[in-house]
Amino acid sequence: MSSLAGKIWHLIEKMVRGFFRILHIRLSEKQMEGFLQFVRFGIIGLSNTIVSYVLYLVTLFFLQSHGWLQSVDYLIGNVVGFVLSVLWSFYWNRKFVFRAEEGKQIPWLQALIKTYISYAFTGLFLNSLLSVLWVEAVGLPKVFAPILNLIISVPLNFVMNKFWAFRSK
Repeated sequence: MSSLAGKIWHLIEKMVRGFFRILHIRLSEKQMEGFLQFVRFGIIGLSNTIVSYVLYLVTLFFLQSHGWLQSVDYLIGNVVGFVLSVLWSFYWNRKFVFRAEEGKQIPWLQALIKTYISYAFTGLFLNSLLSVLWVEAVGLPKVFAPILNLIISVPLNFVMNKFWAFRSK
């Protein structure tokens, strides 16, 4: 772990532990480690969202500035953003969140494929299905559906990555 990243993670850990002390919530060390792992996953997920959006905008600007594929430029931007941001997420999750247990290893190619599958399931399929449910069946405004989807998709994606994609062998 690089020294800057290590210092940032250490600061986040101290803040989380302090927050629990202030609220007088006691967790076992194993529970705290699991919660801190989820926090790291969430922070990487937030950076993933930013990276995806920036890549979308860069792709859109590039295609529009060259006059290429303007009828589908936003779709190409979505694909570029998805493919590269999941790769970003995989790298950081493998480095800081889902490390192999002592004496075991996580096959990186298998974990990468499983990561794409889990993000495709939660990010594409599940979010689309839930959005239809919230907007069409429940009647929520379209702008709130993605936010509500995060409450379901982020924990599910964490579980899929922890126990499936990054499982040690």
